[in-house]
Amino acid sequence: MIDIHPDAKISALADIEDSVRGTRISVGAHSMIDSFVKIKPAGGSGDVVIGMHTYINSGCVLYTGNGITIGNHVAIAANCTLAPVNHAYRERSKLISEQGFLPGKGGILIEDDVWIGANCVILDGAILRRGAVVAAGTIVRGELAAYGIYAGSPVECKGMRQ
Repeated sequence: MIDIHPDAKISALADIEDSVRGTRISVGAHSMIDSFVKIKPAGGSGDVVIGMHTYINSGCVLYTGNGITIGNHVAIAANCTLAPVNHAYRERSKLISEQGFLPGKGGILIEDDVWIGANCVILDGAILRRGAVVAAGTIVRGELAAYGIYAGSPVECKGMRQ
């Protein structure tokens, strides 16, 4: 089910796929989904809930996986990937494509007033607390404290507080 608030703006060049498994995709009032953003139900039955006054820039990809919750007044720069899902791969006797997915780590939670720079990757289990700033090119898979400034690659951001 796709639920887009009448005051949200979705580019005609964005691609939001409806789910065949019941995943809900919701976009709040005054939010903007730019050109070439892809929201794809894949790897689980989690919902994607985008708050109000949130901007998702060109080239971003959001997989539903174990779910994504994005708060209000969030800015996500170009070419970011939000992937709350992980492929299974340990059975050598099977192709990876036949192994399905690993158990979820809780999805992705992005609280209010967060800024995510260009080309970031946000992984399953990531929690970005209110006011966090994530520098371009950072890979996030852990919890980022409120109002911290984070830069780094890859693994769990330890944070560069300023």
